[in-house]
Amino acid sequence: MSPARHDRRSVVERALRLLDDVGLPDLSMRRLATELDVQPSALYWHFPNKQQLLAAVADRILEAVPQPDAGAPVPDTARAIRDALLAYRDGAEVVMSTYALRLGARRAQDALTASLGGDAGETLADAAFEFILGHSALLQQRMHAQSIGAVEADSADPAHRADLVFDAGIRSFAALSGARRPS
Repeated sequence: MSPARHDRRSVVERALRLLDDVGLPDLSMRRLATELDVQPSALYWHFPNKQQLLAAVADRILEAVPQPDAGAPVPDTARAIRDALLAYRDGAEVVMSTYALRLGARRAQDALTASLGGDAGETLADAAFEFILGHSALLQQRMHAQSIGAVEADSADPAHRADLVFDAGIRSFAALSGARRPS
């Protein structure tokens, strides 16, 4: 019996499932190859290195973000991005690492640029995206720490007021752009 053949998309889907199961620190090319029942070198047919694989995983995470729409309210776009990042274990960290290296697509930033309005430009959209990334990474770290019993939830917990803090930050970006006020 010959090993199953995988295309780029199936490798990314398996990597995403593995990310959810073991987290980013334990997502290695070797472990992914084992999951796919192939030699690690077979993965390099689709991705020249792990960062390129993670960029494809980040793009897959952000597929849930709506297409850029100039009529979309800023809070709706920002929440869609945050929800996409939080949908996967370490999703914010994966997207942040590929964003830092300028790998992968700009779907989230393009959606924010459209929502914030043309006058806002890419700089404000990038600033808003970086706020969303940081906010989401903080939440994911805190949730993970709680899940393993490292910390307990309390009123000082950043996750306790996460929605209020997030909405305040997004309202600030919307105000800077002169975009529609959040509803």
